[in-house]
This record gives sequence, C-alpha cells and structure tokens, in this order.
Amino acid sequence: MLDLFCSELFLGFAQRRLFERGLPVFTYHSIAAPSVGVKDPFLYVTPSRFSQQLETLAEAGFTSGTLDEVAQNRNNRGKKVVITFDDGYLNVLDNGLKILLQHKFRAIQFIVADLIGTRNEWDVKHGDIAEALMDVSQIREWLAAGQEIGSHSSTHRNLSKLNQVEAREQIFGSKKKLEDTFGIPIRHFCYPHGKWNPMIRDLVGEAGYVTACTTEFGVNTSATAKFELNRIFCLSEYEMMRKTRHRIMRKLTRK
Repeated sequence: MLDLFCSELFLGFAQRRLFERGLPVFTYHSIAAPSVGVKDPFLYVTPSRFSQQLETLAEAGFTSGTLDEVAQNRNNRGKKVVITFDDGYLNVLDNGLKILLQHKFRAIQFIVADLIGTRNEWDVKHGDIAEALMDVSQIREWLAAGQEIGSHSSTHRNLSKLNQVEAREQIFGSKKKLEDTFGIPIRHFCYPHGKWNPMIRDLVGEAGYVTACTTEFGVNTSATAKFELNRIFCLSEYEMMRKTRHRIMRKLTRK
C-alpha cells in the first residue's frame, strides 16, 4: 500500500507544474536495494521503483533530453528530462541499463576517473558500506548501449577545500584520463559532494567542459548558468520528506 501511495505522489501536480517551467535534471546514485548498514538509504532506488518512475514519466509524455540541450530550453515545452547518475556504480549497469532501454531513456554516469574498477573509497573511509564501481570494460558496455559518461573528478574530493593547483588536477586530469581511455570527448562535469565555489566553477570552464551539475534544487532554463545546473532527486513528495528528516537526524546524531 505504501509503494502505491508513493507511486501516486511521484510526478504529482506540483512536480508536473515545476517540470513545465524548465528542464529537470534528475539525480541518482545506485539502482539497488539499500545495503544493510548504509548511511544514506535514499541514495538507493530499487530496480522496480526505477522502472515505475520511468514508466510514469513516459506515460506523462516525457522523453530523454541531454545536458547539451539546457541552453536551448526556455520552458520545457518539449517535455524533456535528463537522467544523471553520480559515481559510476556497477549496480547501475547491472540493474538499471535494461530498464533505461526498456523505457527508451538515456542517462549519463559521472565517473570518478582514478577509481575506475575499485570502490567508493570516499564513503568507505567514513565507515560507510563499500560499493563496486564500473571497470573499463563495463563502462565501454554502458557506452555501447547508447548511454553517456561525464567526469566526477579524479578521486571524489571536496573541491571547495582544495587549492587551485590541486583542484586543477582533479578537474583537468579526470577529463584527460577519461578521454584517453574511452576515445570520446568528455563534455560534462559534476561537482563531488555538490561542493564548489567561483574558482572551481571557472576551472571547469577553463578545462573545456560544456556544463557542470550541482546539487542545488530546481529546474533549468536558458537563463541557468551552464556551470551551475540545478538537479532534482527523483523522489515523491512523501519520499523527499523522509529523506529530509533522515538527513536532519544524521546531523543531530553527529553532534
């Protein structure tokens, strides 16, 4: 009953109105059931839930857009959505690719260039559960299926805490490594942890990226700064309230 309730609220009236005002860029991380003991279960979406979400979008007339389309999108009359995945988790390939293809959607995975084929060390060092990241052959499989990749830096550090030399290496180095490895242009960047500042933003532009994604909430229009794109967690209103409560409780527990 709860799943049905949440499904009905996803893409409800308020969300539909919002998506008519600009291009929504959805944020995902893992397509799997949350592992036991994981610190943020809301970074996981089960395969069945993911399929429900894409089905709901398709039934409402939405189709896949790309980050390249943001600059030309004024009010989203074309009913486009962009699907993004942070970190390059293997479970997205294993559990999500078939669902994307089934519903005729495309997505971009932001890859942590120096950790390809390893695990989410940035979370593990803080006591979180280890999750496998795609290796080179698995990323090639993702690309061969018509999907995209972008850069999520070299090692997933908080770029806003780095000096200019360190930040440049994370931003420029990851782009070069991904382009050299996969032989394709890397046009889009995503700030690790959603952390950035004007210096970081300007380095992203200097490196030759076309867009950069933040974790700020909202849709995007032609007026949105291309290196400050907004994104939306693909959750129902009820799920978003639970996520907000979970994060508040985590902060209070740490104090």
